[in-house]
Parts: sequence; structure tokens; C-alpha cells
Amino acid sequence: MKNNFFLIGKDVIRAEIKALQKLKRSLNHEFDKIVNSILKCKGKVIFSGVGKSGIISKKISSTLSSLGVASFFVDAGSCSHGDLGMISSNDIVILISHSGESAELKNIIQYTKRNRNITLIGITSKKNSLLYRSSNLNFLLPTVVEAGPGNYIPSSSTTIQLCFGDALAIATINRRNFSKIDFKKFHPSGSLGAKLKTVEEIMYKGKEIPYVNENLKIKSALKIFNQKNLGVLIVRNKKNYISGIISDGDLKRISYRSENINDLIIKEVMKKNPIMIKETILAAEALSIMNSKKITALCVFKSNRKKVSGLITVHKILNANIS
Repeated sequence: MKNNFFLIGKDVIRAEIKALQKLKRSLNHEFDKIVNSILKCKGKVIFSGVGKSGIISKKISSTLSSLGVASFFVDAGSCSHGDLGMISSNDIVILISHSGESAELKNIIQYTKRNRNITLIGITSKKNSLLYRSSNLNFLLPTVVEAGPGNYIPSSSTTIQLCFGDALAIATINRRNFSKIDFKKFHPSGSLGAKLKTVEEIMYKGKEIPYVNENLKIKSALKIFNQKNLGVLIVRNKKNYISGIISDGDLKRISYRSENINDLIIKEVMKKNPIMIKETILAAEALSIMNSKKITALCVFKSNRKKVSGLITVHKILNANIS
């Protein structure tokens, strides 16, 4: 007998998709009120929950923190032993509970009710629950069928909690006009941080750049070319403004056409009007430009397009583990 476990997996996914569709239909202006509350918060956005809901709460809090919102998770059990002191005036407390009746949350609920400057937001599936009745703002998650036999394994219910949290976080940053550069500030390391590096962070600068004067002969320019070994020469005029670029491919093509390449003047053979990019764009975007244009290097400028502030190459980007 074959073990077609993948069919069971498909049934689980099908059940959770139905739950997410139900969540989508349930979103209303109560969701707007919660987002606006987070945007206006003068304190911290604190999450808590018990069991699987606690794990989901921790993930949502972590997502908001990575997006620049002052947020953290508190363990509901620890709050009964001193951690309530982490919650203060002007904070928002978001409690997530499927039943809304978890005993561990009661002390947090009572604490927030004693301090009128704390906003309590309840996320639950039970309208008659203590959490729903006690909250300043709340959102009623739809009742969904859990995946698997017996309708008792937390699956569909936790999926909609997680999706609700993602929707909450992304709606919040959308209002704040959060950019990739903002995101990078909170993700400086790892593969994600690498993908969000700007050209300025990894480009060649100053004496590393192979500059040549446009009136120089190829013979002299080749010495700089071989010395810098970047596969390209940046050509400047007497005002030190960029006037062109020459790649190793250009030099090979010139040598095929001319027997006496050494005596040629740079400005006679260079490519004029090279592609320029701002140093603030992402290195991954620069790589995409080079791939689309089938070139290996780009000149970088800061504010004045006539002045080169750096040079970025395909190899430089790939060596920074960016692709």
C-alpha cells in the first residue's frame, strides 16, 4: 500500500486556504482602528499570548520590531511574577488568544484596566470572551475548521492569527512609507542585510579607481589598467569631469582594428556618456543594470553626474554575496 502522505498535506493546505479566505472577508474598519492606534502610539507595542498564540504573538512583535516599531513580546506567565513592570503608560498591549479566556492573560488584562493610559487590543475568535469584552479595541477572528481529524489540532486558527499579524505589520509600514533603505537599518547582517547593501557601501573609491586623462596615449593608460586590474578605465577631462570609459573588451576590439594601438589617444577610442548610477541605490539593482546592459562596471556619482565618486563592478558585488 502506497503512503500518499502528500494527499494529506494537500488537504491541510486546502483547509488553511479556506480559513485565510474567511479571514480576508472578515477584515473591516476595526482593522483600520488598530493600525491607526499603532501609528499614533507614543510608547511601546507589547504582545502576549499563551501556547501557540504566544508563539504567533512573538513572531508578529518581531516583525514589527524589524520594521522600526518599538515592539516586544512578554511571557504571560512571567507577567504574574514581576514582568508587568515592563508595561507602562502610553503603551499598547495586544493580546492574542483563540478562546479569549486563557487564565494566564487575566492578570495582564486587569493591569491594563487599572491604567487608563494603556490601550488594550484583543485579537480573539470568541465574541463573548473576557478578552473581547475587556479590550479598548478588538478584532474578532473568524471561526475556522482546523486541519486534520477531529477539528482540534491548532492549524487553521494559528494560520489566520499569523496572517492577521503580517497584514497588520505591512499595513503599518505602508502608511509610514517604509523603504528598502529603512528596512536595511534594522537588518545590517546576514544574507538579507547583504541584499540590502547600497552601492556606496561596497564600491571602489578614491585611489582604488583607475582614472586616466582623455589626452593620454593608450600605451600609458595600459600601465594603469594593469596596475588597478579592474577591467575598466574611467576617463576624465582636464576639469576632472568624466568624459568616457574603456573596458578590457574595448581594448581587445581596438587592437583587432589597429596595428599601432599604443599611439592612439584615449578620447579617440573611449565610449562616451557611460551609464551613471547614484551611490544610494541598492547594489542588487546595480547588478541588475549591468546584467541587462551586458557590461561589467558602472560609474557612480553622489550628486553631480559629471563627477565620479566611485566604481562598482560585477565581481565586487558578487564577492559581497549579493545576487
